[in-house]
Amino acid sequence: MNAAQERKTRFSGRAALAAGLFVRRVARLWRHGLALGAGALLACAFAPQQWWPLAFISPAILILLWEQASARQAAWLGFWFGFGLFAAGTYWLYVSLNLMAPVWLTLLLMFALIGLMALYHALTGYAVVRFFPAGPVRWLLAAPSIWLLVEWLRGWLFSGFPWLSIGYTQTGTALAHLAPVGGVYGIGLVVLLGAGALVALVRGTRRVRIAAAAILLAPWLAATALGDVVWTHPSGPPVSVAIVQGNVSEQDKLSGAHTHRILMRYQRLTEAAFGARLIVWPESSLPGLINNMFPYVERLDIAARRHGSALVMGVLRESSAGKYYNSILALGRRVSWYSKRHLVPFAEYFPVPRFVRRWLKEMNLPYSSFTPGPARQRPLPVAGLELGPTVCYEVAYGGYMLRMLPKANVLVNVSDDAWFGNTSARYQQFQMAQMRTQEEGRYMIVSTDNGVSGVIGPRGQVLAEAPILRPYVLRSTVTPLQGMTLFARLGNGLVVTLAALALAAASALRLAGNRRTMRRP
Repeated sequence: MNAAQERKTRFSGRAALAAGLFVRRVARLWRHGLALGAGALLACAFAPQQWWPLAFISPAILILLWEQASARQAAWLGFWFGFGLFAAGTYWLYVSLNLMAPVWLTLLLMFALIGLMALYHALTGYAVVRFFPAGPVRWLLAAPSIWLLVEWLRGWLFSGFPWLSIGYTQTGTALAHLAPVGGVYGIGLVVLLGAGALVALVRGTRRVRIAAAAILLAPWLAATALGDVVWTHPSGPPVSVAIVQGNVSEQDKLSGAHTHRILMRYQRLTEAAFGARLIVWPESSLPGLINNMFPYVERLDIAARRHGSALVMGVLRESSAGKYYNSILALGRRVSWYSKRHLVPFAEYFPVPRFVRRWLKEMNLPYSSFTPGPARQRPLPVAGLELGPTVCYEVAYGGYMLRMLPKANVLVNVSDDAWFGNTSARYQQFQMAQMRTQEEGRYMIVSTDNGVSGVIGPRGQVLAEAPILRPYVLRSTVTPLQGMTLFARLGNGLVVTLAALALAAASALRLAGNRRTMRRP
């Protein structure tokens, strides 16, 4: 071979290598883009769209993408899936954070949280592919159980962020009847098993496809049967309630220039609600600390009791020790308090060193420093009810709400959703409230500043709902209920144990498969 031919051969080899590298990079970008899109589509399975079939299809796409991936590649695919899910599902973080911080800091905090949440899906992808080869064991046992366990971990680790747990996508389907047994994570495990079954229908043998079809169908039959089970029963007569929705913008509340107008609006709406046994205001409804407004509250309380009504209001208060609490105040025959336990990081408190807090002050950036309420608090006795209270996104934490049971016979959630503007956040939070009623077998009163306010029955059915973004008084009734669902007795322990057993079974089957392979000549 002469020199010219040798140069031509080397050039052809380099060109082929470059072309192959280009094709691999394009394929990797396409796969990452597909994972990102599948994650974003999953966000549409939640409220307000509630396109629930996507809860099965989107995870199935990711599991299929893991088929030819290494563990490292699966982690990246999981990361981009999670990034798409949380970018599309929690875009409203920008609206709330931008009320307190400049655009640059808002974007930094927002993408930091989205990236952190995406790491959980990256962990899922790495673990699934690293320890389980492609096949029925991965599709039907390993991937669903690892995904569910990591999602459960996300719900409490580092204060937790259980928003967009996949089980919430089924609040409008028959699978919601599983909530009194396994809660949101139980429904989530069923959904993920269904996603794995879809993969098995596409990739499996005939026997595997038959098993996958059974796995898809059986939970729906079981859930339909559970729909006839009555878990709780009345412990008293129905009680009339009125929800006062003030529709006050966060800018007006924070400015301090509209205090009198806001107080007069709440007074007018409350007077229109007189006669209802229980009147509920939203979170931080007063434009300032209640310590400075006791005469106003006292006058309203006296007038309400004169009409046979009792007031429950979300307020901010300062203790005698100089600590600030986000609380619920229940008035009537006796005064009782509930203080929010689960504070919102970077909104109600800043989990940062002291020097960062000093910097925030020097930059004139507003920040809050609330104190969490005690871990053990009692239901609020008011209007003949025992209210199990939560403030704002505490409604997302189903497990620790069970501490109020069995004494609490009605649930109440007060929230200030004006922080999120007219976004999907209000609908997502209301969807979580629906799940809590089914898990605990209780009515729930949801009072928000500008919607969604409503009354939800013990099967998740919306009994009354106020129009959003307008001042409104919503009237309805609730019935005190007693008794305990299976979930109320066992919490998340049952489902976490089942997922762990499924993972153990997958591990045992993998080891058995490895031994059979080693014995072959």
